[in-house]
Amino acid sequence: MGLFDMFKSDSGDKMTPHLAFTTSLIYMMSADGEMDSEEVGHLLSVLGGKDDGRGTIGVGAQNQALLDSALKYRRKNSLDTFLAEAAPLLTDAQKMCIMVNLIDSSLADGQPEPEEQQMFGKFLQAFGITEERFRPFFEVIMLKNDRSVFTNQSHPKNAPGYQVKLSM
Repeated sequence: MGLFDMFKSDSGDKMTPHLAFTTSLIYMMSADGEMDSEEVGHLLSVLGGKDDGRGTIGVGAQNQALLDSALKYRRKNSLDTFLAEAAPLLTDAQKMCIMVNLIDSSLADGQPEPEEQQMFGKFLQAFGITEERFRPFFEVIMLKNDRSVFTNQSHPKNAPGYQVKLSM
């Protein structure tokens, strides 16, 4: 064993759909150069984060290993490299699940930053999903995150007779 052989294993994680899911969220969270606490909270919620009773939220050992692998991958690879490696491994359902979670993550801190919007477009393109096809999913996530309907009685969606509908 050579002196530096211990570092070789850092790049040995094989891409899997679950690793692609987690890594996708890490890319989106870091798109604007910072990871906001709301985005971290979203990531932990989708990975099954739990309060340990001391006010600290963590993930189980299996999910911690997944998160560590995703963070390691993100540090070493460009988005383009990741998308080229991950996209062929994913089913349509997995791609759509990732896309819905990416939008939810980008809205977790209020509004998607321009860098997040650009990155989202790259995911759509790499996954072969049109904006038209994704629009109904986007509208549902926007509705989920628009809590101003509770605090602003003059919100247009609170008008008498208004019905929420998905565009197709």
